Amino acid sequence: MLLTEVSRTQNREAIEAVQRVQDYIDENIRRPITLNGLARAAGYSPWHTARLFKLYTGIAPFEYIRRLRLSKAALRLRDEKPRVTDVALDFVFDSHEGFTRAFSRQFGVPPKAYSSRPGPIALFIPNDVRAYRPDYKKGDATVKENDKPSFIFTQVVERPARKLLLKRAVTAEDYFTYCDETGCGVWGVLTSVKEAIYEPVGLWLPDRLIPEGTSRYVQGVELPLDYDAGVPEGYELIELPPCKMMVFQGQPYDDEDFCEVIDAIGEAIERFDPAIYGYEWADEEAPMFQLEPLGYRGYIEARPVRALNEK
Repeated sequence: MLLTEVSRTQNREAIEAVQRVQDYIDENIRRPITLNGLARAAGYSPWHTARLFKLYTGIAPFEYIRRLRLSKAALRLRDEKPRVTDVALDFVFDSHEGFTRAFSRQFGVPPKAYSSRPGPIALFIPNDVRAYRPDYKKGDATVKENDKPSFIFTQVVERPARKLLLKRAVTAEDYFTYCDETGCGVWGVLTSVKEAIYEPVGLWLPDRLIPEGTSRYVQGVELPLDYDAGVPEGYELIELPPCKMMVFQGQPYDDEDFCEVIDAIGEAIERFDPAIYGYEWADEEAPMFQLEPLGYRGYIEARPVRALNEK
């Protein structure tokens, strides 16, 4: 085996070990977790497990666990209005006081105050390390013709007048350059907004919605017109008029293949002629958007259209 093949194999094994640790943490987030338990999940020594985990996620394992517990606790406080003490114990904090201190440090607001009036906060939303590592591929890194989506479901949906809470970048045209410019915390803030009409999305803005010196690609969440829970620093709230969106949804796929699947569906959308359904593209009327790539439901992207008889 060539040296490059050895390195690639070792890299895949390390990423798979870190993913096993992530899965173990998620499954046991409400139970005590030890380094030995993480090591057993990874199949390496405790020291090597901790080193690999930080190398591939950028964060030490127990800092990762703390942030994830607090974020899940925040969602429970937002949605269920339980007693703070109960939430602290459910997420393995020793005391109400210790939980309150940790929550306040992470989110800038005490848990009781947040539960009473939940506004946008920066939740910790960890990524699947396999899907978001460009150096992890299943075999051949290219998509062969017979691996491309065999069907794409298409429908037209109506979007009402709404607000959009968004975070702009500077020059980003896609997800990866956007994350390079803004960091990885935007999705957590958007996910925390209780009033959201739909789930957070990545968007490509039409020219009329792009101020000079800002990016075409942004991340945002759509909100009702009466939303008044506040706008986090560095974010913006704009209004969007009603529109029609043509939604494309591919078949389920393996999460680690998401880059290739997105490219393949993007190519299919570019070739698609909406006139066969009585529509034309209306890219200046609304942002295009993509939902979070989740393999179990297939990749979903939408592009604005108008009916040909509306011209």
